[in-house]
Amino acid sequence: MSFSIAIRILSVKSNLNTVNIHISYVMLGLVNLANLRLIRDIAHYKSVSKAAHANEVSQSAASQALQELERELATELFDRTRRPLAPTPSGKLALEFGREVLRRYDDLQADLAQLKQAATGTVRLAAIYSVGLSEMSRLEERFGRDFPEAELQVSYLRPERVWDAVADDQADVGLMSYAESSRDIVALPWRDEEMVVAVSPQHPLAHRRKINISALEGENFIGFDDDLPIQSHIDRYLRDHKVKVETTLRFDNLQMIKEAVAHQAGISIMPKRVMQQEVSQGRLVALRLDPAELYRPVRIVHRRRKAFTNAMSGFLDILRAA
Repeated sequence: MSFSIAIRILSVKSNLNTVNIHISYVMLGLVNLANLRLIRDIAHYKSVSKAAHANEVSQSAASQALQELERELATELFDRTRRPLAPTPSGKLALEFGREVLRRYDDLQADLAQLKQAATGTVRLAAIYSVGLSEMSRLEERFGRDFPEAELQVSYLRPERVWDAVADDQADVGLMSYAESSRDIVALPWRDEEMVVAVSPQHPLAHRRKINISALEGENFIGFDDDLPIQSHIDRYLRDHKVKVETTLRFDNLQMIKEAVAHQAGISIMPKRVMQQEVSQGRLVALRLDPAELYRPVRIVHRRRKAFTNAMSGFLDILRAA
């Protein structure tokens, strides 16, 4: 590495007089960091040969590098008439400059190393099943591009287990539905997913694009397990609109519900987003609800006092962008 440097008139006081040193090296030539280290070590060891050994170069190479630098600066940096070797007033000025450059460079290297270390490691994500493998693949791809030295580990869990994983610090970040902030957990908005009626293509309602909730009266219904918040949300919506359905099956995950609907075991209500693949394949039909008041809130959760690395913060940014 090298730097392009321009130095104007500099003054240095000696015990004899004040020397105006015109190091007017518009060093359009380049000062090499290795040369700066070399003259620093020559001053330290008071010897060209010892400095050469410390820098793992030959003595002749070190002497040549010093001479070239002195030619560029148009001044002698060391008094060769004295033993041990001592810097001239010009040399002291150059040494001061060189030490500052090397210090700044070392600081830069340390800061870069710290940034790199912060961008490495593992980000542990706990997510509900319905986030979807295809969507998670896109998030992982983006994360891999932005943080190639880091790793994203994904665990798919039931909503309450996502919460527990974050609370117990088994996951750094969680994606779950119906989360609310608590004393220890922060729930950040991610997205509100529109809920629709899912029917098989053979169902009498399948030809519609939008239906009033009253059309579900008496229908065989495939629901979620009673202990899941999404089912409580659906039940409240049906109850508010005085609609009763016949719940014939219950499952704890969306995939099983989608399969049951596709096999004409009944209809269901679920987030439209999770049906995209089945709708495109012609296996399910999504009917918008009237009134459209039903949405599933999906939230980003993390511990309130969580110490985030750059990789973790970067992943949060990716989630928000998505």
